[in-house]
Parts: sequence; structure tokens; C-alpha cells
Amino acid sequence: MDINWMETGKDGLLVVGRIFTIYPLLLFMTLFMGRRSIGELPIYDFLIILSLGSVVGADIADPKIEHLHTAIAIIVIALMQKLYAIALVKFRRFGKLVSFEPIVVIKDGMFMINGIKKVRYPIDNILQMLREDGIFDIAEVDIAVLEANGKLTAYKKAEKSPVTRSDMGVIAPTSGIAYPVILEGRMQKKTLNKLNMSEDWLAQQLHSMQLQLSDVFFATVNDKLELHITNKNSQPVAPPVFH
Repeated sequence: MDINWMETGKDGLLVVGRIFTIYPLLLFMTLFMGRRSIGELPIYDFLIILSLGSVVGADIADPKIEHLHTAIAIIVIALMQKLYAIALVKFRRFGKLVSFEPIVVIKDGMFMINGIKKVRYPIDNILQMLREDGIFDIAEVDIAVLEANGKLTAYKKAEKSPVTRSDMGVIAPTSGIAYPVILEGRMQKKTLNKLNMSEDWLAQQLHSMQLQLSDVFFATVNDKLELHITNKNSQPVAPPVFH
């Protein structure tokens, strides 16, 4: 069977053109959707794996697709990945434009409201990630950073670190598990009922701190009935975190 090399060359150039035109769109849309859409993969690696899987899958499933075109697409995608990796190392500003910066979401045991809004993560998701790290009380957290790959990195306060305290020969008292009783300015009535606490008790605690319910972004209470609050109007200063 004769091969029309001119026609094949045109088709190959068409494949290359499609790849270089569709990738900026894929990158823009993935950045727009947010880091939750990519899980734990760096954003460009996510696009590479998605594209390679699609190219190879289409080639296997559809016999009408020219095998040579699939090979060209795979080679070009691999070259783009190499160029991207080199650009990330040489040009830091480029890296900032095409990836997510780490965001501080907890500082000094309090939620950083601006950071939470920026990453568009529900509080429940962050609390879940803390529990996966063995942290059941936000008050124990010195700083927590949502990384570019969507994972949460949390560092406990020194006095809550069992290693540091044991090195000193002192057993750190535990306050047990903390339960959310206020989420974004709303009382969690079911939680209060389960803990045998009343709304009046919580209102009195807020009054003693000269706070209104609308002032509270997040609040927990532990087994010792200690109330820990993230105040909307009083946020700690979080240091910048870089790649």
C-alpha cells in the first residue's frame, strides 16, 4: 500500500497545530476550575496524563485513526512536557502564572478567612484533612498550608507536639476532640444537642467575649467545655508561602 507522504505530512502538522492550540485552553480552564479538580497531581502533569490517556485510548478504540498521527501526538506532548519543566526551573514568574501558589488557611489556631475564600474549600474539607493528619482540634494548629497539589500541610503548636514535650520529660495534657458548634456564623444546633449544651450557654460565652454570633466565622468546643473561636474581625498575620 503506497503512502502519500505529502498528505501524511499535512495531517501530521494538523495534529501538531491542534496540540499547541488546545493546551492553552485546557490550562486556562483547569486553573479556572481550581486546585480541587486536579487532586494531588501538579496541574500540568494532570493535563499530560489526561491527554496521553485520551490519545492512546482513541488510537486503540478507533482503527480509523492513523497510527502515525498518534505517534506524532505522543512525541509532541512529551516534548511540551520537557519544555514546560525547563521553563519552570528557569523562569519563576512563568511558574506562578501556570500553577497554584500555596495558601495559608490556618494560623495560630484560627481559620484565615481570606485564604479559605481564595481556595474555595469548604471548612468541612479542611477539617477532614486535619483529621487525616491526626488533628481533631484546630486550636492545636500553629500553621496549615494548602499546597499547590491540593494537600494540606499542618504544623502543630510546640506545646501540642508530643515529641517536644516528651523530650522535656513533661506529659502534655490533652483537651480531647473539639466539635464545631459555629460554622460561618451559624450555630450548629444538632451538635449542641448531642453535647448536651444549650444555645443560651453558647450565647453567654460569646457575650462574655464581647462577640456577636455574626462576628464568628468558626468555633469549636472540646471535652473541657473550652470554646475556641475564629473571629471574622480579628485575623492573625500569615507569612507568605512560596513554591
